[in-house]
Formats: sequence, C-alpha cells, structure tokens
Amino acid sequence: MKAGRPLSAQQGSSQQASPWNIANILTMIRIAMVPVFVWALLQESGDSVMWRLIALGIFVTAAATDKLDGYLARSRGLITDLGKILDPIADKVLIGAALIGLSILGDLWWWVTIAILGRELIVTLMRFIVIKYVVLPASRGGKVKTVLQVIAISAFLLPLAAMPYAFFVIASVLMGAAVAVTVYTGIEYLFVGYRAFVEGRNSDGK
Repeated sequence: MKAGRPLSAQQGSSQQASPWNIANILTMIRIAMVPVFVWALLQESGDSVMWRLIALGIFVTAAATDKLDGYLARSRGLITDLGKILDPIADKVLIGAALIGLSILGDLWWWVTIAILGRELIVTLMRFIVIKYVVLPASRGGKVKTVLQVIAISAFLLPLAAMPYAFFVIASVLMGAAVAVTVYTGIEYLFVGYRAFVEGRNSDGK
C-alpha cells in the first residue's frame, strides 16, 4: 500500500490474539539482542576482525527476525496492539544502536547517523500527531528504506580496515543510497501526514 493512502483507525484495526505469542516473543528477543550486539561491536575499540564478524552476525540475525515475526503475525493471525508498538521500536533501536555504535568508533560519519535517526524521530512524532485522524501504513518506499539501511549497515559492520579499499567504496555507495531513500520517504510521509492532518481538522470543524 502506498503512503498516499492512509487508513482510518477503524480500517487499521484487526482481530486481537494473545500478546504472548511467538511473533511478539521474537520481537522481544530482537530487542534483547541489541545490547549484546553493541557489546560485541565495541570490543577492542572495534578493531578486532573476530568481534566485528560476531557483531555482524548478531545484527543480521536480529534483522532477520523482523521478517520472520512479521510473517508469523500475518499468516497466523497473531497481530496485536503490543506487536504494533514493539515491532517499530525494535527496528529503530537496532538500527539506531548500529549507527551510533559505528559513529562512536569513527567508522561512520555522524551526519549519516543524525540524518537517518532525525528522519525516524520526525516521522514518529508526526504519526502521533495525526493518529487521531488516520493510521499511516508503511509505504513501499519505507520498506525499501529499511532493507537498504540493513544492507548498508551490514557492509559497514564488516572489518573494512582489514579489507581492500574497494569494499569501503561499495559500503559508502550503499549507505549513500540508504540515506537518500530515507530522506525521500521521510519527506513523502510528511506531505501525506500534513494532508491527513488538515483534512481531519477540516472534518472536525464541520
């Protein structure tokens, strides 16, 4: 569904399953993996090839559970309000921890981290502002954004200092693409959210 077609609160509702289901448990495990990932990433100031690969493995595994828990929730009717809250939190915490960790180590430019996390913060705030009127679904661009972020971060988690320079160039191109799509989809969401907010205010005034 495109970002230009927001759902009403009634349309976005779904039959509730038990919050303690396998999909939500996987989401909680993903959140619990974040501090372990950060700990592994920061070992030996990020210079250890072994620890970088361990951190990469944890990150990829955690990111993969996002697809798995989403599939289970949809296919088995396990969509819950708790899951709707936890899933985006888990995604943002994982991505944010990776970006901040890489920037602290000096392996990723801080402006990249600020641009991506700033976009996520602004879009999240906008969602809360317009939730009275509409529930904004994830757009195709938003899904592409998430995939690009995971791929680009995974590339920067590689022990690039111990690899040929070409790998750093490839990682930089991937990150540039991720930032571009992140900013573009953020602007797209702002326009859609603003339009929904204005239409909602006008409807209330009638």
